[in-house]
Amino acid sequence: MRAVVQRVTRASVETDGRTVGEIGTGLMVLLGVTHDDTVETADRLAAKIWTLRIMDEEKSAADLGAGILVVSQFTLYGDARKGRRPSWTAAAPGPVAEPIYDHFCQALRDLGATVAEGVFGADMAITLTNDGPTTLLLEM
Repeated sequence: MRAVVQRVTRASVETDGRTVGEIGTGLMVLLGVTHDDTVETADRLAAKIWTLRIMDEEKSAADLGAGILVVSQFTLYGDARKGRRPSWTAAAPGPVAEPIYDHFCQALRDLGATVAEGVFGADMAITLTNDGPTTLLLEM
């Protein structure tokens, strides 16, 4: 499981011209799922992100009650080492990835996070203001 985590002052995601998720100060998470990821992996990554001390004054989203916007992002598993056309074979197919993505979002909620989401598999437009800028790549 891979996640790009960005500290933001605001973030939103639109699909079909309507806003489906938005947060103020908090974390923007682009989440990629691979074939061998499990709900246990999702639980560990959710706990890591929720308590990651990357907010102001070395606080975590948990410390501040900051929102988290999660968007599915299979392209995090794109492999462009050969040629010019990325391969997506490392990304789990939708029927495998979607339940794990859903579990990840619920795991964050179970930890106390306010979670906004994109629409799994949809064409989305993301707007955000990166704070810092602070961006991390996490892998479990």
